[in-house]
Amino acid sequence: MTDAILSEQLAYYRARAGEYDDWFYRRHRYDRGAELNARWLAEAEIARVALRALGPVDSALELACGTGIWTEELASVAESVVAVDGSPEVLALNCQRLHSDRVIYCEADLFTWEPPNEFDLVVFCFWLSHVPDERLDAFLDKVRRATRPGGRFFLVDSRNESTSMAKNHDRPTAETGVRVRKLNDGREFRVVKLFHSPDVLAARFRQHGFDADLNVTPNYFLYGSGVRR
Repeated sequence: MTDAILSEQLAYYRARAGEYDDWFYRRHRYDRGAELNARWLAEAEIARVALRALGPVDSALELACGTGIWTEELASVAESVVAVDGSPEVLALNCQRLHSDRVIYCEADLFTWEPPNEFDLVVFCFWLSHVPDERLDAFLDKVRRATRPGGRFFLVDSRNESTSMAKNHDRPTAETGVRVRKLNDGREFRVVKLFHSPDVLAARFRQHGFDADLNVTPNYFLYGSGVRR
């Protein structure tokens, strides 16, 4: 079942490429009104500032780079960025957004892809919640292999807050970890969606050789970084 859901999850993000930014910028189905939209953007800025504080670095790797919202931030603090995603559609949008010779793009399945070398900074934004729990240790070990000793990772991800979702999305249950998501045209896809507590997740990172400092914003985001021992 997990392989089937992961295949469906990738198909969803490929089909959603042109709609993805509506979620982050609180447009259309994600517009929750001026007050909540402003709260979202202010909390997102907390995570942006935390990422910027990790620079400058020579080399960075972004896993599940998406349409480039966070790649843009990363390219401002890194001399070179390798940006990996399984969707060619989002990679094309990312490239169009940045037009940067600092960024090298790689289309790959993150569950089978292996890092070509070690990086100063490894970033994954809104990805960890889509990793099934039984594959989390393998992914974190991959992050360790991709990070040089003394290098860092950075993550930002979702908290379980109903107003972060589209108005016509169901809130996922903690028991299943699977959620049904809709596109603007009404098509539905299943995706993995897990919500991590900062303390428990930091302990998982410690098991993989990182000293992690993870935090939450008041409503919407889990974020933080860690150093590879």
